[in-house]
Amino acid sequence: MTAKEQALEALDTTQLGGRLRELRQQRGFSLRELADRLGISVSAVSQIERGVLQPSVNRLLAMVSALGVPLARVFDESARDGASGASATGYVLARSGDIGTVELEDGVLYRRLSPAETRGVDFFESTYPPGSHADPENALITHSGYEVGTVELGELTIRFEHEEVVLGPGDSITFPCDVPHRITNRGAQLAIATWLIVHGVG
Repeated sequence: MTAKEQALEALDTTQLGGRLRELRQQRGFSLRELADRLGISVSAVSQIERGVLQPSVNRLLAMVSALGVPLARVFDESARDGASGASATGYVLARSGDIGTVELEDGVLYRRLSPAETRGVDFFESTYPPGSHADPENALITHSGYEVGTVELGELTIRFEHEEVVLGPGDSITFPCDVPHRITNRGAQLAIATWLIVHGVG
C-alpha cells in the first residue's frame, strides 16, 4: 500500500455516524430537531448516526451546517486536537497518516489537510471516483462560508442553477457557499481537489 493509499484509509460508517451523534448531542439537538432542520425523516438521521446509512457529501455538509459546526469536527479526535499537540512556539504538527479520512456515499473521500482545527476555516482534500457525485439524487446544496477549490488530478464538474463549470488539473474556482451547487466526476479517472471553506464570509 502506498503512502497516499494509507493516508486515504477512511473511518467506517459506524465511526462517522458516532461522531455525528456526538456533535448533535453536544449542540443539544434532538433527533427530531435535526431531522426537521434537514428536511428528512428522524429514521434517516438515526440510520446515519448508527452507521446503517452512509451520507452523501451534500448530506454531510447540510448536517454540519444545521448543527452550526465546522466540517473539521467530523474527523477523529487526534486530528481535531492536533496529533502532536502544540509546540512551545505554538505550531501544531500532524505527520502523514495522522489525520483521518471520512468515506461518504458514492465512494467519495474527504480528508482534512489542516493538522488541527483552525477557527473559521475548513481545509480539506476530496477524492471523487469516476462517475461519483456529491449527491446521487441530483440535488444542489447550499451551506455556510465561502469556498475556494483547486483540482489536482482528473476532472470535476460543478453544476450551478443555470451553468456548469468543468475544472481540470490546476484549475481553480471560488464562490459563496450559499450559491446552490453540486460536484460530479464525469471523467474516466479519479479526481482529487483541495478545498478551503472560509466561514463568516459570503
